[in-house]
Amino acid sequence: MKNPLTLRSGTLLLTAALLGGTAVTFALQQDAPVQFSNFTSSAGIQFRHENGATPDKYLPETMGAGAVFFDYDNDGWLDIFLVNGGSFSDAGKAARAQHRLYRNTGAGVYRDVTGTSGIAAFGYGMGACSADYDNDGWADLYITGIGGNRLYHNTGKEVLTDVTPHAGVAAGMWSSSCGFGDVDNDGDVDLLVTRYVDFTPENNKYCRFDKLTAYCHPNVYSPLHNILYRNNGDGTFTDNSRESGIGAVTGNGLGVVFGDYDNDGWTDIYVANDSSPSFLFHNKGAGVFEEVGLRAGVAVGTSGKPLAGMGTDMGDIDGDGLLDIFVTNLSEQTHSLYRNLGKGLFDNVTFPSGVGKATLPFVGFGTAFFDYDNDMDLDLAIANGDVIDNIDDLRDQRSYKQLNLLLQNDGSGKFAQVGPVSGPGFALKKASRALAVGDIDNDGDLDLLIANVGDTADLLRNDGGNRQNALLIRAVGSKSNRDGIGARLRLTIGKRVLLRYVKAGSSYLAQNDLRVHFGLGNAPRADRLEILWPSGVVDVLLNIDANQVVTVREGAGAVSQKEFSAPRAAR
Repeated sequence: MKNPLTLRSGTLLLTAALLGGTAVTFALQQDAPVQFSNFTSSAGIQFRHENGATPDKYLPETMGAGAVFFDYDNDGWLDIFLVNGGSFSDAGKAARAQHRLYRNTGAGVYRDVTGTSGIAAFGYGMGACSADYDNDGWADLYITGIGGNRLYHNTGKEVLTDVTPHAGVAAGMWSSSCGFGDVDNDGDVDLLVTRYVDFTPENNKYCRFDKLTAYCHPNVYSPLHNILYRNNGDGTFTDNSRESGIGAVTGNGLGVVFGDYDNDGWTDIYVANDSSPSFLFHNKGAGVFEEVGLRAGVAVGTSGKPLAGMGTDMGDIDGDGLLDIFVTNLSEQTHSLYRNLGKGLFDNVTFPSGVGKATLPFVGFGTAFFDYDNDMDLDLAIANGDVIDNIDDLRDQRSYKQLNLLLQNDGSGKFAQVGPVSGPGFALKKASRALAVGDIDNDGDLDLLIANVGDTADLLRNDGGNRQNALLIRAVGSKSNRDGIGARLRLTIGKRVLLRYVKAGSSYLAQNDLRVHFGLGNAPRADRLEILWPSGVVDVLLNIDANQVVTVREGAGAVSQKEFSAPRAAR
């Protein structure tokens, strides 16, 4: 096949020549900051979240809404699912609060297929996650909400069927985030559901803040335990919360992320709790967990007090082969960054990393580590927005609608805010909640999907990240689960070794593209890719050309290679 790097460089040089440009002009184009444009309308996404806001200030009104990137029709293009809320007092609003499924028709242009998808509105929605839970080759969908959740089985005919009663995963109470992971390495994915507080419309509390009615602090309600559903391998699940140890502790659970933080081959789970100590569930083997957050140093802030944990992600920020943990919090608390020291211990590097100063004024929700500029380092995107919708009337220096953040990693795990120079996408001000990352147009750079409470969603297209090279790896399990969830990928480029994991469900009410993205900088190829599958099988690929989507099947190596779409500048 042609080397995509040669094609790209040639196209850019030819473009400069046609415009009468010089080498200097070309260099300026290459050095310009990556821009994120608001592509929502052009992409055909027409979605507004209904939160049913009332003077009664029902707490869920300020907490939604969810967003998912997944390829539900197996055509190689990322589709979008957006979770709607509802209303506790207006039946009309509740009926109109329909979840939406958008099919990617190619290059990031979408068509609303909700009406034929089989997905129906129910209750008051919160978040969602996706995985092929029955290993039949089609991505299924799980939706969380108030009073009960839903599991939709993908029939493979662009229709999803509600199988919740049969599967036994309805949960109950207030479910927030969810994620799939093979916690016992038996070849199928299990399901973790975080639960927030024991709110019901009937026990709604009334709270005052500076003489105005406001949304209550979560601690006026009782906390709940999270639920672990173990996959039985026959399309059903068993609530294994008690036996696994997940249900041994209660908290105000919001965000969740899976990752093997101690590299022992077993998937661990981190849960961000709001105003109670966060949980790090260490997998002792076969899906039996011990909660070690305080001992590990990731449960509370530097003062020893719990923070308002909401969104979370894991990623190797400094290239040492260990997964670090990021958590979003309230304003004046700062968001938290915990660097993995090994041996089960973490160091709070929030301020030394630059994260503290950058995030101090903001209330954070969804977040993700991602390499937006393809320079090999994991950067951070953060969705912000206050929880009190009338905060503008209460505090001069705070607002309900806030800017989202883009923090660039310098390669050593130190971050700087670059949102102000990163285009109109980061100039938007809304009450943002869920954030998902994925390559919607298969052009080699990562785009963002942001859900906003009581507002329209935003699809932010990455323009310029693909000036440098990249790879997208799609992992397909055989002995392991079909999606390869939990697989560890180590990519070698010269002296650099990049670590990534396949993750399903993460952050806050959201899920990213299951394909694993590696920025390669200017390297024309990667020297080596090692995939350690949950089954223990190891696959190694050598000398992989840049700028393509590579599908790797467990035990068989690369079974498909497809060049990225043309860089946008060349279209």
